Amino acid sequence: MPDGDDKGVSAETDAPRALLNLYDEALPAVYGYFVRRCGDRGTAEDLTSETFLAAMDAARKPSPPPMSVPWLIGVARHKLADHYRRRHDRFDVPVAEIPEPADPVDDWDAELDRIVAEAVLARLPQHHRTVLALRYLDDCSVGECAELIGRTVHATEALLVRARRAFRSEYPTPEGGTP
Repeated sequence: MPDGDDKGVSAETDAPRALLNLYDEALPAVYGYFVRRCGDRGTAEDLTSETFLAAMDAARKPSPPPMSVPWLIGVARHKLADHYRRRHDRFDVPVAEIPEPADPVDDWDAELDRIVAEAVLARLPQHHRTVLALRYLDDCSVGECAELIGRTVHATEALLVRARRAFRSEYPTPEGGTP
């Protein structure tokens, strides 16, 4: 065999080995990525498995990508987007819960504002609720929101404008009415 062929065989066997060496470091990062975005541990476990299976398939290709945690998170993002595209209720995206502060110093007004905001959010159409929750509660970028709900970035930006407008129109004014 020529030297070039030996090098190719070596690269093919190095990538799967590199992935196996990276596994212990990458597993918590990939699983944590899914848990924060799915809210369901079973789904997070399934998507984590799918991510590592896809990574191993990529590692076995003739020109494998460099194995790293950021690359695996990129694969995970694609697996999450695929998961939501496969779902029939794709606008019903679960959002990670905001943790309660360790030392609750929330005053009553802030608590009432939160309750009112949740009630207003619940009255909005599902697609408005979903995009607002992804953008502002789950802190996703507009591009990530677009990927998760299966829209273009431009269409998602327009949806966010309409969703914010709908939220503001439903939110009561300080006098108790709606604007």
